[in-house]
Amino acid sequence: MPTLFRFLVICAVIGGSIYGAMWALVLFVDPQPREVTIRIPPERINPPVTGSLKP
Repeated sequence: MPTLFRFLVICAVIGGSIYGAMWALVLFVDPQPREVTIRIPPERINPPVTGSLKP
């Protein structure tokens, strides 16, 4: 039984420290907004026509 209790305490300490680190990141780190540009090849927007089209 002491081994189980020790294991649960260690898991609780590790989980609490991870939770505390995430909380500190949310509280103290402010993201910097920036502009993101992604080039999309024209082939993805207007794929080339394959086969023949008859009117």
